[in-house]
Parts: sequence; C-alpha cells; structure tokens
Amino acid sequence: MAAAQGHFSDHSDGRRGTGETGDSGSSTETNPAPPAFRRAVEALRTARPRAEIEIEPTRPPQRLAPYAYAVEAAVVDGEEDLADGRLVLLHDPDGHEAWKGNFRLVTLIRAELEPEMAADPLLPEVCWSWLTGAMEARGLSYGEAGGTVTMASSHYFGGLADRRPATQIEIRASWTPREGLGGVPDTAAHLAAWGDLLCQIAGLPPAPVEPGAGQAGTVTGAGVVSLPQRRGPQQV
Repeated sequence: MAAAQGHFSDHSDGRRGTGETGDSGSSTETNPAPPAFRRAVEALRTARPRAEIEIEPTRPPQRLAPYAYAVEAAVVDGEEDLADGRLVLLHDPDGHEAWKGNFRLVTLIRAELEPEMAADPLLPEVCWSWLTGAMEARGLSYGEAGGTVTMASSHYFGGLADRRPATQIEIRASWTPREGLGGVPDTAAHLAAWGDLLCQIAGLPPAPVEPGAGQAGTVTGAGVVSLPQRRGPQQV
C-alpha cells in the first residue's frame, strides 16, 4: 500500500505534546492515555471500511498534540492504487483554543488525475465539497474545518519523455469532531466518512447505503458527482 507522504502541521493548529504515543495509540507508562482517547482509538481500530480500501495503523506525528493516533489507507484496484491518504486523530485533554474542543482530525489525501481533468477551474471547490458533504451525508457534526486543495502537474523530458503528463490532486484538511457521551467523538463514523471521500476522489461509485446508515458503508446523496475513472499514482 502506498502511504501518503506529508506533514500535518499546516492545518491542525496543534502544539507540541508532552506524552508521546505509539502506533496503537497508547502512551508511555509515566503518562497513560486518557480513557476518552483510548475509546476513540479503539473505535478507529475496529472500524471496517469498504472492501476497496486497504487500511492499517501507522506511526502518528509526535509534536501536534499530547496524544495522537494515525492510520493510512489506499483505494486499491488490483495492484493499482487509485488514491491514498492518512488520517490522524489528535487529543489534548486540556482543550485547545484553536480546535474549540479536545479532539482534532487531520488528513492528507492524494490521487492522480488524467491531465484534462485538471483544466476544470471548479475542481478544487468540488473536492472540498466532497469532504464536507461526506460528513454531512452521515449526519456528523463538526466545527472549525479548514484546509487546502492543491493540484500539481508533471511533464517528463529526456529519458522520461515516453511517460504521459501526470496531474496530482491533494487535499489537506482538519476539523473538530463533535464530542459525544463521555467526551468521546464518533471516530468510527468519521473514519467511514473519510473513506467515502477517499473512494470518491478515486473515482469509485458510491456504495448503495441509505442515508443515516452511519458507519457501515458509503452514504449516498452528498450532492456531488465522482470523478471519472482514472489511473492511480505512477510508481517511479
């Protein structure tokens, strides 16, 4: 699986934490993770994404919040990755003024497009609407959302001149999930919405699940159209 590369400090509004966490979301013995964070991580670990998504835990960033947990995922078609991304859960038990909450979700998603798709001047706005629409379609409450949509084109010359031009789109974003019972956000549902976005930017059709179905699949009715089928990121 191709892991998304990049830093998450651009939009997380986080600060360096005092308790480092490992891949499992647990912290050191001298600074145990709070119960709310452990419950939020367990929901992420036990969530089941769409069959087309390969997902696994990865080492989280260490300087954005006192506690962090991360997963990386790819939408796979045979041996080809159509899109990949990383989702990071941050937690500060003391709250965070910029987040307006104790939890923050941060993401980086990438996919390669056919060059002609990048000519659409509305494509960045559409991609951002997919992020907010994926959460709204599942009835998720969130706040303080922010991020960027970036398109970059590559043209090859010399010994690489036989390669087709490539255009990559990248979404970097963060948002504050609403905290529920016990101060724990519904991280499984947010992961499902994030999976919806990942599949949509990969050009897959939505799964036939009715609105309000929550975690178990892709909810239809987001009000936007998926990108046409495309090839995945090229391997150098």
